[in-house]
Amino acid sequence: MNFPTDVKYTKDHEWIRVDGDVAYVGITDYAQSELGEIVYVDITTEGETVAKEEAFGTIEAVKTVSDLFMPVSGEVLEVNPELEDAPQLVNEDAYGKGWIIKISVSNPAELDELLDAAEYEKTINK
Repeated sequence: MNFPTDVKYTKDHEWIRVDGDVAYVGITDYAQSELGEIVYVDITTEGETVAKEEAFGTIEAVKTVSDLFMPVSGEVLEVNPELEDAPQLVNEDAYGKGWIIKISVSNPAELDELLDAAEYEKTINK
């Protein structure tokens, strides 16, 4: 299992990586492995401001559909365009090419409430 230290994590298995004025959000390596083969990512909130812990879309695997939750409040600036034709990128490179949305963070203080890699790893190894 992969736990990069340059991202923050939620208990709902999303990650966020801040890069200057924007942040990238995706699901963790653990989440994609639990879901199985990703077949579709449905994001309907592009251009909207979504509050922390609210659903910003869904991710569909062969076996199930799961909601995707915002790690922090922010405006959804962009949906990863590569996922439309290649949703399996989430399985193949969860923390890289498999990012799901790019956001503008509304409240940077909320980042301090998220888990670091060691804390996240403890939550899934209980």
